[in-house]
Amino acid sequence: MVAAENGALKGAKVGGMADVIRDLPQALAGVEIQADVIMPSYGFLTGLGAKLTHEFEVSFAGRNEPIKLYWLAHPKVEGANIYLLEHGLWQSSPGQIYSQGTNDRPFADDATKFALLCATVAKALVTGFVPMPQLLHLHDWHTGCLAMLRALAPEYHALQSIECVFSIHNLALQGIRPLSHDTSSFAAWFPHLFTQLDESQRAQIIDPRYPHCINPMRMGIILAGKVHLVSPTYAKEVLLPSRPELGFFGGEGLEADLQHKAEQGRVLGILNGCEYPEALSKRSLKRMGLTEFRALLGGIESALVQWQGAKSQVSGVDMIAFTRLQALWRQASSGEFPAFLLTSVGRLTDQKVLILRHILPSGLSVLETLLLQLQQMQPKALFVMLGSGDPEIGQFFQTLAAKYAHFVFLQGYHEELSLSLYQHGDLFLMPSSFEPCGISQMLAMRCGQPCLVHGVGGLQDTVEDNIDGFVFYGEDTRHQGVALLVKLAEALVKFDGSDWTQLKRKAKARRFEWHDIALEYKKHLYNIL
Repeated sequence: MVAAENGALKGAKVGGMADVIRDLPQALAGVEIQADVIMPSYGFLTGLGAKLTHEFEVSFAGRNEPIKLYWLAHPKVEGANIYLLEHGLWQSSPGQIYSQGTNDRPFADDATKFALLCATVAKALVTGFVPMPQLLHLHDWHTGCLAMLRALAPEYHALQSIECVFSIHNLALQGIRPLSHDTSSFAAWFPHLFTQLDESQRAQIIDPRYPHCINPMRMGIILAGKVHLVSPTYAKEVLLPSRPELGFFGGEGLEADLQHKAEQGRVLGILNGCEYPEALSKRSLKRMGLTEFRALLGGIESALVQWQGAKSQVSGVDMIAFTRLQALWRQASSGEFPAFLLTSVGRLTDQKVLILRHILPSGLSVLETLLLQLQQMQPKALFVMLGSGDPEIGQFFQTLAAKYAHFVFLQGYHEELSLSLYQHGDLFLMPSSFEPCGISQMLAMRCGQPCLVHGVGGLQDTVEDNIDGFVFYGEDTRHQGVALLVKLAEALVKFDGSDWTQLKRKAKARRFEWHDIALEYKKHLYNIL
C-alpha cells in the first residue's frame, strides 16, 4: 500500500484515510493477506525505531535526488512491514504531513513532494530495495503519479507485471497542477517523460476541465486496474456530475472517466470498517448522569488547557468556551446536568457544515434555527461541537457560541474528548453535504448513540432512518436544512421514550467489522478467491 498518512504511526494522521491504513493491514492479515505500507517519513517518523536499510538516488525534476529508505516492523501486525522514505522535500513543513498551499498556487508544494514519493516508490520497487509485491494498492491523489509512471514510463515498465488498484477516499481533492511552465508541474517533475508522451498518453493525464493541467486523481482512475470508493452509495454518486448549486456533490468533473470504468465493471464500493473494543461492548446504554457529566466537563477543560500550550494568548473562541465551561461547572456543583446532549465531532470544512451555515428565508442560518428549536423543545439541552479547520467557518461557529449559552464550540482536535462525546451524547449530528464513508457516525453508534445524518454516501449505508438513527434528505441545500430541522424535532419528541431505548440498542448492535470488509477486499477488489 502506498499512502500519505498512516494512523499506526504517532503523528502520521490527518484524516480518515489514516484510520484505514492503520486498521486494514491487521484485517487483511486475518484473511491471509500481508499488506506492507510505504510512505514518506516527513522527517519525524523514523524516530519511532526505524532502521536505515538503503540509500539510493531517484531521477526527479532533472536531478538525481538522494533518498534514504528505512524499515519498521508494523506495530500491530506480525510479519507486516512499514517502509519510510526520507528526503528534504518531505520535511518542508516541519512536523506536518501536508503544506498549506496558497490561493494562487493550490497544491503546489504537496503535489511536488507526492510526485517525488511516486517516483521514489517506483524506483525502490524495480530495484528490489523494497520487495516487489503481488499487488500495488494506491490511496488518493497523492499516489496517482505512481499509476502514471507504471503505465507510461519505460524505466518502470516492470511494475506492469503486478496488478494495481486505486482507492478514492475523497474525490473533492485532486492535486491538480499545470502540465508545464511551472516549478510544480509535470514537465518540471518528469522532463524526459514529458517530451516522450504522445497525444493519447497526454490525454490520459490531463484534467478534462483544464487541458493545460494534469490531474493525479484522474491518473489513478484511468491507469489503475480497478477503482475503489469507500462506500457503495458514494460509488454511485460519483458517476453523476456535481451540482453544487443544488447541494449535490458527485463526480467533481471526473464522472465521465468513472462512468467509463464502471461500464467495464472496474468500479467498486466497499465500506471502511470500524473496530469494536470489548470494553465498549460491555458499556451500559444508560444515559449520562451527573458523574459522567462532570467527567465530560473535566475532559473539555483538559483539552482547552492543552491547546493553550502552543499559544501566546487565549483566543476569543477559547475564552468563550472557558466562560461556558465555568457556568456548566456551577450547574454540576448544584446537581444539575443537561436533559439532552447533542454532539458533533468533525473537520470544519464546507463538506461537513455547508448545510448548517445555509441562510434560510427567515434570515437565520440552519444552525441558529436549530439552537432556537433546541431551546424551545428541550430547555435544558446542551450542544457540544468539537472541530478544527477553515478559520472562516470557525468564526461563524464562534459568533453563535457567544450568542447562545447552550452551544459549546471547541475549536481544535482532541482524541480523548472525541471519545467522551461519542460515549456520553444522546444524539450525534453529522449533516455532511457529501460523505465518502465517514467514521464518526460508526464511532458514535458503537457507543449506543443514535445519529442524525444527511442521507448521502457512507452515511446512507450505515444509518437506517427510525431504526438505529435519523436520516434526512433534500433536493437542494435549503430543503436539506429544513429537513434536518424536521428530523431533529422528530428525534426530540421520541427522546426518553421506549422507542429511544430501542434506537440506542439497534445503533449499538450495528457492526461494520474490518474482518468482513477484508473479505470483500480479498474477493472483489484484489480478486483473490
